[in-house]
Amino acid sequence: MPSSRIYIRPLEITDAEELLALRVCNRSFLQPFEPIRLEGYWTLEEQRNLIAASVQGGLAPQFRAFGIFLKEGNDLVGRIELSGIARGPFQNANVGYFLDQAHNGKGYATEAVSDCVSYAFGELGLHRVQAGVMPRNLPSKRVLEKAGFRYEGLARRYLNINGTWEDHELYAITVED
Repeated sequence: MPSSRIYIRPLEITDAEELLALRVCNRSFLQPFEPIRLEGYWTLEEQRNLIAASVQGGLAPQFRAFGIFLKEGNDLVGRIELSGIARGPFQNANVGYFLDQAHNGKGYATEAVSDCVSYAFGELGLHRVQAGVMPRNLPSKRVLEKAGFRYEGLARRYLNINGTWEDHELYAITVED
């Protein structure tokens, strides 16, 4: 069921400036939950390069990046992606997302995750979508639970986040759910 307040669409090169502004504005807010980013990441050129790589084929078979936009005003308020898209007997992808701090707590992330899962199951024909979230990131866990994901277990020292190997709780949803 499409959201009534937000929409997701593939990021385009023309979104790079707005995406960079969003990333810079939320840098300190998101830092505890993301890998360390080199300074080059925080440039318009690098944002354009990252979007181009996902659009023009380099990452496309295994990666889809979408902007999260408000229907009213068309403002970019976040980003959501499917990564590690696997075919064959697995038919799986990982979902990751961030939302502008000013728009947290309004249900937009849950709507975006639900829309992205619908895309994964419909357009891509995947069977399963999974996500990892740090145990202390309670808002993100709520997003996944509200979007219908189920808790599957704890992966110890799963990802290097902000310079530290962090445990992650694993959540998943399948097309049958």
